[in-house]
Amino acid sequence: MASRYIFCMKWGTLYGPEYVNRLHSMVQRNLSLDFKMVCFTDDEKGIIDEVDCYPIPEIDVPGNLPERMWKKLTTLKGDLYGLKGTALFLDLDVVIVDNIDCFFEVEGDFNIIKDYNKQWRITGNSSVYRFEIGEHPYVFDYFVKNFDSIRKEHRNEQEYLTTAIHEKGKLHYWPTAWCPSYKYDCVSRIPFAFWKTPKIPEGSKIIIFHGEINPPKAITGGRGKWYRYVAPAPWVADYWK
Repeated sequence: MASRYIFCMKWGTLYGPEYVNRLHSMVQRNLSLDFKMVCFTDDEKGIIDEVDCYPIPEIDVPGNLPERMWKKLTTLKGDLYGLKGTALFLDLDVVIVDNIDCFFEVEGDFNIIKDYNKQWRITGNSSVYRFEIGEHPYVFDYFVKNFDSIRKEHRNEQEYLTTAIHEKGKLHYWPTAWCPSYKYDCVSRIPFAFWKTPKIPEGSKIIIFHGEINPPKAITGGRGKWYRYVAPAPWVADYWK
């Protein structure tokens, strides 16, 4: 059984199997270390054989989950289908632009992106995080037992996740340059965004997409419901394949 994993998660219809397959392709091109990719999903149809698929672990809480990303907490269960080793979780809509060996080599019990807004907070961005499988069961277990109070105290999964890890003294952040935000770091400010091609910031490894702009929209550019016009970035297609 592999000791180094790439984790991802897919449910519903927002992202098709091509997102999983494309993520595997990007990792394969940019990771020189041996790895196995695992997708936790409610529908494995169309996902390539090179990716091991497992059902998204159940969360025994009353009613429906209030926000879909709480499901990510299941990756921290004490027993995760018997998997053992180091896991790097990647959101399906990231774009890898450089070698990512460093994400497995840098020290830290639990590494995550420092959130882009309100830098004074400890909150991380869970688009990219690394941990030892089965070493942080307290995160998931406490969530299940205290679901209602956590919903009131924390706005979302990543806020609770980083708080729980921080309280154990195990929280570490990736170097800032490694995981830039497309929205904040690649796109120029208005009015330059109307004509200036978004850039790849120096030192970038994995570009994070959040909000209305995703990789397909970044390639074509244009307007969105919640953002002003952004110039096309054809270079995204060169990496996102």
